[in-house]
Amino acid sequence: MTDIQLPDVFVEMADTLVADFDVLDFMHLLTDRCTALLDVSAAGLLLSDQRGTLRFAAASTEAGRLLELFQLQVDEGPCLDCFHTGQPVMVADIATATDRWPQFAPVAASYGYAAVCALPMRLRSEVIGALNLFINRVGSLAEDKQRIAQALADVATIGLLQERSISSRDILTTQLETALHSRIIIEQAKGVLAERLGIDPGRAFELLRDSARAGNRKLAELAGAVVDGSEQLPVPADRGTGKGER
Repeated sequence: MTDIQLPDVFVEMADTLVADFDVLDFMHLLTDRCTALLDVSAAGLLLSDQRGTLRFAAASTEAGRLLELFQLQVDEGPCLDCFHTGQPVMVADIATATDRWPQFAPVAASYGYAAVCALPMRLRSEVIGALNLFINRVGSLAEDKQRIAQALADVATIGLLQERSISSRDILTTQLETALHSRIIIEQAKGVLAERLGIDPGRAFELLRDSARAGNRKLAELAGAVVDGSEQLPVPADRGTGKGER
């Protein structure tokens, strides 16, 4: 574990659930805090849209983002199994899972991940997505860490489904759909910043997210301004590899 304390994380997530909260930022907060608290290499999140189709929502690293997208592309992997069954999926050695996931397992191993744990985003019988934890060493995630991860996933699920300003499921569905579509403009903004400032996509996302938070703005709103050229972000002091999303 890191210096980040579990009670502080729950308070932080609760504080994020204010009226008109930023769904995308909330989901990235979940993946970031999972990696910090649980000593895993990366975390990713897939959510279902209004048709029940899984879509990429957030990831704590660029490699995690690519793996989540790859799962959707080949229609196999731990997040998909977890979502469809509503049950946790724990594989202690990805190298042994080639029969189960013939396309996903080798690619995950090529990124340096040796184990994976997927947990359902579930409220009672309703499953809205899955949280994926990637580990760079062989071995199951400790039971206490699995419980913490599931608790964080449960809190996030309740937040997404029961957010105080939401009066009906139709409004919630529209909000989630809008958030998932907003990823397109955010990916475009990352590319613009990476090229303009000479930084990698992960660092570009961190700069975009930090600037949105500092200005108390929605992530997608600032991303749109970056893409259409109406707003310029400052060159970061360090242009190294970012540890954030993406």
